Amino acid sequence: MQNRRLIGIVITVTMLLTVPLIAMQFTNEVNWTLSDFIVAGVLLYGTGLLCEFVMRKVTKTEHRIAICALILVLLLLTWVELAVGIFGTPFAGS
Repeated sequence: MQNRRLIGIVITVTMLLTVPLIAMQFTNEVNWTLSDFIVAGVLLYGTGLLCEFVMRKVTKTEHRIAICALILVLLLLTWVELAVGIFGTPFAGS
């Protein structure tokens, strides 16, 4: 069961990363560079694998949910900062 979940995470992230790749073939409005794909891949694969690690190591369900929710919130905050620089940190290039 654990390996199926891990394979599901990898397939899901890969499919998510193919969406902008395919969109780039049909429109000029999506313009990702190699570094964009690398950063998105690191964020998405890292989040998925970190949540998988938590699911394997943490035994209490409440703690699993809380830790995975925290990981997802951190992913979303990082993604928003990189996308639009909402916090104005140098991390986003401001």
